Amino acid sequence: MATASAPAAAWPTELRVVNERHALAVTFDDGQSFTLPAEYLRVESPSAEVQGHNPDEKILVAGKRNVRIAQVEPVGNYAVRLIFDDGHSTGLYTWPLLLAYGVEQEEKFGAYLKALDDAGLSRG
Repeated sequence: MATASAPAAAWPTELRVVNERHALAVTFDDGQSFTLPAEYLRVESPSAEVQGHNPDEKILVAGKRNVRIAQVEPVGNYAVRLIFDDGHSTGLYTWPLLLAYGVEQEEKFGAYLKALDDAGLSRG
């Protein structure tokens, strides 16, 4: 619930799979819009399989440069489940999470690329 000091969370007005299923375009009611690459969404999946149960358990997922979004399923009125063509389908992408992924995309994806490099792994 919004208070006088905290604005209401942005709400998506459009979600669209674009770029031959290699990205998700998201537009929010506050005017922000982002094109989130499928690779980024896959390697940052909010699933326990990727994130673990605490920050120390996060898995570095390699080889997903060409992953595609196979399907987008609504989950109530608060999230979507993205099903990727590699079979991964357990993460729920809430509206606040998609907004955060958009805002933090450059930083988070840069950190991912550095982690891959440091580990000697490839985007595939």
